Amino acid sequence: MKGPLSTFIEKHYLHFNAAALVDASKGYVQHLADNKKMLISLAGAMSTGELGISLSEMIRQDKVHIISCTGANLEEDIMNLVAHSHYKRVPGYRDLTPQDEWNLLEKGLNRVTDTCIPEEEAFRRLQKHIFEIWKEAEDNGERFFPHEFMYKMLRSGILQQYYEIDPANSWMLAAAEKELPMVVPGWEDSTMGNIFASYCMKGELNPSTMKSGIEYMTYLADWYIENAEDKGIGFFQVGGGIAGDFPICVVPMLYQDMEREDTPFWSYFCQISDATTSYGSYSGAVPNEKITWGKLGIETPKYIVESDASIVAPLIFGYVLGW
Repeated sequence: MKGPLSTFIEKHYLHFNAAALVDASKGYVQHLADNKKMLISLAGAMSTGELGISLSEMIRQDKVHIISCTGANLEEDIMNLVAHSHYKRVPGYRDLTPQDEWNLLEKGLNRVTDTCIPEEEAFRRLQKHIFEIWKEAEDNGERFFPHEFMYKMLRSGILQQYYEIDPANSWMLAAAEKELPMVVPGWEDSTMGNIFASYCMKGELNPSTMKSGIEYMTYLADWYIENAEDKGIGFFQVGGGIAGDFPICVVPMLYQDMEREDTPFWSYFCQISDATTSYGSYSGAVPNEKITWGKLGIETPKYIVESDASIVAPLIFGYVLGW
């Protein structure tokens, strides 16, 4: 049974990008109905945009089975969880002068479009706790992935004292509770990645304590082999960049480089993108280009919604959830 959101979408979203949104939503629902699994990739600053409000429920209801995200999205959902009241919204961000931006920096406010993340209450609050977890692992001769360290911190309960939003709206909490598989390519360019690197430079931690991007790729390859069967996995891409480019390559890697010729293609593909579809942009490449790289097949359902992911993704998730 469809809820009011889904009913509204089907009635009003009839043409252009709106119709593409509906087609992608229905394709997602059919993909799950066919007992196939779905990967969601998160680029940009979706966590700061509070996508967790809808994504967390997608996780709880098993509508997503693995996530690929940037290091920023990994940490920023937790930052929002523990420091929400200290965030500052700047509705007129387009009118800011360089001096205005400098003034925000001096106040410890790091801007993402119209939202400023508070350095002291967000970055530093997490830093002291995650360092202890990193250090404990190293002292025990253990190694983990970036997301596994974050899961450990969340499950420890140490952050509960700081919660400032409904925990049900944190997608990272939902993922930790589910032990959701995850890959975080390029984690090193995130704030926590920078902080980890600084400890390594100071000799307080060893780089090998953190599992690497190559290990993420082999982890994803093993997961794909185990879960794709002969059906393939769905690929729902929010934005562009490494969060999408990294995981989609696992199929041609298995097929071409590992010579596993029975590897199925990704069996559903949707990208929400505002990138220009030209000039060599991977983020702006139309889905058919991926056929030539051995990522998608001729019959793979393909959708592209050229719009703002902060608007479109919650609508599609709401439709899939039957809201």
